[in-house]
Amino acid sequence: MLECIDLTKTLKKKETKALMDEMDRELALLQREAKQYQIPVMIIFEGWGASGKGTLINRLIQPMDPRGFKVFTIQKENEEEAMRPFLWRFWTKTPAKGRIHVFDRSWYNRVVKDRVDGHVSKEQLMNAYSEIVSFEEQLSVDGTLIIKFFLHISRKEQKKRFEKLASNEQTSWRVTDEDWKHNKQYDEYVGVYEDMLEKTDTAFAPWTIVEATDREYASAKILSTVVHILKNKLDDVRQAQNAQSPGAPAPAALPAEHAFKTSVLDGADLSKSLSKDVYKKRLKELQTKLGTLHSELYRRRVPVVLAFEGWDAGGKGGAIKRLTANLDPRGYEVVPTASPNDIEKAHHYLWRFWNNMPKAGHIAIFDRTWYGRVMVERIEGFCTEEEWQRAYKEINQMEEHLHNAGAVVIKFWMHIDKDEQERRFNERMSNPEKQWKITDEDWRNREKWEQYEDAVNEMIVRTSTTYAPWVIVEGNSKYYARVKVLKTVVDALEQRLK
Repeated sequence: MLECIDLTKTLKKKETKALMDEMDRELALLQREAKQYQIPVMIIFEGWGASGKGTLINRLIQPMDPRGFKVFTIQKENEEEAMRPFLWRFWTKTPAKGRIHVFDRSWYNRVVKDRVDGHVSKEQLMNAYSEIVSFEEQLSVDGTLIIKFFLHISRKEQKKRFEKLASNEQTSWRVTDEDWKHNKQYDEYVGVYEDMLEKTDTAFAPWTIVEATDREYASAKILSTVVHILKNKLDDVRQAQNAQSPGAPAPAALPAEHAFKTSVLDGADLSKSLSKDVYKKRLKELQTKLGTLHSELYRRRVPVVLAFEGWDAGGKGGAIKRLTANLDPRGYEVVPTASPNDIEKAHHYLWRFWNNMPKAGHIAIFDRTWYGRVMVERIEGFCTEEEWQRAYKEINQMEEHLHNAGAVVIKFWMHIDKDEQERRFNERMSNPEKQWKITDEDWRNREKWEQYEDAVNEMIVRTSTTYAPWVIVEGNSKYYARVKVLKTVVDALEQRLK
């Protein structure tokens, strides 16, 4: 592929100036419109060393309002980043709605430099390709515009630029021994780059190869490409908004017989219980074991993600309290999930959860989770049907990425029946120390019990996987539920540490 690219293309300066002046005006306008229509934009620059990424990025951003964009220069991952799934540091850098983020190198280091240097296995490489494509797809279908450039120059041109930089005292520091090594490995990198371009060139995030020998030509191609793609995106957004305007026909609802009716909750035996004496004995044993396992997890750098969902008053808080009783507080974090704030709403819905994923050797415990997308947001109409239907795949992919990075992922559904919930609600109402736990919204949610039950059944069936299983915890007996949660975690960690 790359050997077929004509690298002799040029533009005269006079010709370039007239074109660029026009592009600059259009890009400045398009940036304002992208902000108005709340479109997040990611522009990625990959390519050969000395191909001009810095210069071309600088030229691209000249007409833009600097308050509306940010440039990230991606270096080798630091110690903190190395202890997370490799896409974590990029999820945390995704733009809010209406902003533009420009990347000088990106997540593609994983499948290029790390591959050539032998830092990834064949399995890790295949996982990385899969994770990159799903990462870009998730952002794209959520409304993010992704524009990717590959800057291409010949081996001879690269060597000439290295020599020029090295001969100048002010720029010689920019050429390293590794750069010269890469020039010698040019042919090997060609094959790796071609594999990257082939496996990650998608309809939602296509590559644009830029012939970068002539800087004028490269600048003009990059600006015109960004302008063209932004225009098309804005046209699509306007058309979609017009189609949703008042008076437009609503999409037809699915017939009732198409509703998902498989039930897993019906199979839970809520009569299971433990006596107080047995509970105390088992609780102490399991908490002691878990404390020991926590130390070993830290030593062996195994991350753990524990997700708690369940009915209101289902016992999540009590289970989490017993779970953490013997853990070193420096090695875990409990993440309570409330309604998203304005900053969180401006990002992809998974962004706030990626920000709280644990580093290697630590435990993250989520009290309510990303599954709100397919429960409360689905039922209360806070997202569209297309969005919550799409979320099953997106959530499975995220959890698979965590698993690929070595994490233990366990999800608990704290299950009680409707009568037990009412009893607990009334108990909270009558106890001044517990009244803060009950709200009007809790009572309103009871009226939608059947809708939530259908949503939970579908959620469990569609997202319980070998790498991130759901565990239904029979919770009418708090003693039984707490012990089951602890035993499940202990068993899973012991298995993982084998």
